[in-house]
Amino acid sequence: MSDTTALFVVSEEGYWAEECIEPLTTLDAAGVDVTVATPSGSPPVVDERSLDPEDVGEETVERYREVHETDDRLRDPEPVAAVEAADYDAVVFPGGHGTVWDVNQDRHARTALRETVAGDDGVALVVCHAVGILGFTRTSDGEFLVDGRDVTGFPNEWEEGIVDEYDRIEGRKLPYWVEDEVIAAGGNFDAELDDDTSVTVDGDLITARGPGSSSEAAETLLAELDVEATA
Repeated sequence: MSDTTALFVVSEEGYWAEECIEPLTTLDAAGVDVTVATPSGSPPVVDERSLDPEDVGEETVERYREVHETDDRLRDPEPVAAVEAADYDAVVFPGGHGTVWDVNQDRHARTALRETVAGDDGVALVVCHAVGILGFTRTSDGEFLVDGRDVTGFPNEWEEGIVDEYDRIEGRKLPYWVEDEVIAAGGNFDAELDDDTSVTVDGDLITARGPGSSSEAAETLLAELDVEATA
C-alpha cells in the first residue's frame, strides 16, 4: 500500500471517460490515495460521446459508467478552492471538451497547477483538452508556465474534424483551440500524430495527447512518483 496522494481536478462541463477513469483506476490499483475536486464542488459530468460502444466497446462503456455512477469521490467531490495542491504528491487534470469552459478558466485550478509544477515536490499530469490550461497559467513572476516546455495535447488537426465552420460543438461555441493557446504561451507543442500514443515529460509536468494515451500517461505518472504499477 502506497502512502502517495493525488488530486484529480475534473470538469463539471464534461470530462472524457477514458481520460479520467483510466488514470483514476490505475492509481487506485497502485494504492495511491485519490481525492477528486471540481471547480464548484458539484459532481462532474461525463461526456456521453466518450461512452460510445462502437468506439470503446460495450464492456468498457459499462465499466466507465459504473465508476462514474458509483465512485463516491466522483459523486461528492471537493470544491477545487477548498483543497491545497501542496498537500498532494500529484495533481491530475483529465481532459474532455468541458475543460475549456470550466477547469482551464478556473483560477484555483491554475493555482494548483502552478504550485505543483513550480514547487520542489509534486508532479502534474495534464491530459487532452485540459492541456489548454497551460495557455492561461502564469508563474509567480508573471511568465507563462508552459514557456519553453515540451508538451503534447489535443491537436488542431483533430479539432478540425469535430467542430463546425463556426467552431461550434453540438451547438456550443468552442472559445479557443488547445494547440493555438499553448503555442501562443511559448510551449513547444508536438502531438506526435504519427505515433499511436503521445505522452511528454518535461520536469514536473507530464502531458498526454488525449484518447488512447491515458493509460500510458497514468503509468508514466506512477513512474515519476516512484510508485510501482499493478499489472
